[in-house]
Amino acid sequence: MVYRLTLCMSSLLLLVSGAVAQEYPTRQISLAVPFAAGGPTDTLARNLALVMSQQLKQQVVIENVAGAGGTIASNRIAKAKPDGYSLLIHHIGMATAPALYRKLSFNPLTDYEYIGQVADVPMTVIAKLGLPPDNLTELIAYVKKNKDKLNLGNAGLGAASHLCGLLFMSRIEADIVTIPYNGTAPAMTALMGGQIDLMCDQTTNTTAQIKSGRVKVYGTTTQQRIPSLSMVPTLAEQGMKGFEVSVWHGVYAPKGTPKPVIDKLVAALQASVQDATFKSRIGELGAQAVSKDKATQESLAIHLKAEIAKWEPIIKKAGVYAD
Repeated sequence: MVYRLTLCMSSLLLLVSGAVAQEYPTRQISLAVPFAAGGPTDTLARNLALVMSQQLKQQVVIENVAGAGGTIASNRIAKAKPDGYSLLIHHIGMATAPALYRKLSFNPLTDYEYIGQVADVPMTVIAKLGLPPDNLTELIAYVKKNKDKLNLGNAGLGAASHLCGLLFMSRIEADIVTIPYNGTAPAMTALMGGQIDLMCDQTTNTTAQIKSGRVKVYGTTTQQRIPSLSMVPTLAEQGMKGFEVSVWHGVYAPKGTPKPVIDKLVAALQASVQDATFKSRIGELGAQAVSKDKATQESLAIHLKAEIAKWEPIIKKAGVYAD
C-alpha cells in the first residue's frame, strides 16, 4: 500500500511538473544582472532580454542587483524559487568568486541549473585623455617609472576590469594603486573626468567612448583586430604576446528548476545567439555571440569548471581576498 501510494504521488508530481512546464512562461521573467546599469554586462543583458522576450513570448525584464563583485545577485538567484522566473546572467566573475571570497554564500558548481553561454567580450586598455604615452611600449615604461603616482580604476572586486587590471600589472611587473567603484559606469565616469588614470575594461563599455575620443586607447586583448575598433592595434601587435583576454557570459537558473522549463530556456537562448539582430547589436560593441553548441547546459558546466581551475592560482598568487 505504501509503495503504491508513493508511486501515485510521484506520478502526480510528474504530471503537475509537466503541466506547469508546458504552460511556461505565463508571466514576465526576471534576469538579474549583478552589476550597475550602464555597465558592459548590463548592456549585453538588455540586448539578450529583447530577443529572448520574442522567443519566449513573455517579457524578460532586467533587474540590476549590484554589489560585492556580483555575489549578491548570484546568491539571490541561488536561493530563488526554482520555477524559471528568476534567472541570472553573469560573466567570468562566477568562476573567480570561489577564490576571491573567503565566505561565499553559494557554490557555482552545485547551486544552479546551467542554461548556456551567451557571448565573449574582448577587453581594451584605456586611459584618461592627456596621459603622455602614445603607444603600449611608452605606456609600460611610463607606468614603471611613475607607478607611485598612477592609479587603475575598476568596477569592484571580482569585476572583469579588476581581473584584467591584475593580469596587466602582473604582466608588466609593476603594481599601481587600484581604485574600485560600484560598477563599470561610475569607473568610466571617473576615468573620463580624470579622477583615475587607467582602466582595462570590456568593449561593450569602452567602444563608444573610444570612438568619440573621450578616452585614450592603447590596445585590445584579442589575437586579431576587432572589426568595430579596426583602428585600434592589439596588444599582441605591439609586442605583448599571450595576453588574449575575453570575458565570457552565461545564464543560470536556481537548482531544481524543472527540466522541461530548462529545455525551453536553452532553446530560447540558442535561438537568441543565432539571431541576426542580436549578433549585429553586440558586434557593434566588439562582442561576439557564441555558437549554438556553446549555448547549452553541458558547455557552460564544462567551461565554468575549467575557468575556476584556471583563475584560482592566479588570484591566490595576487593575494587578493574579500570576506
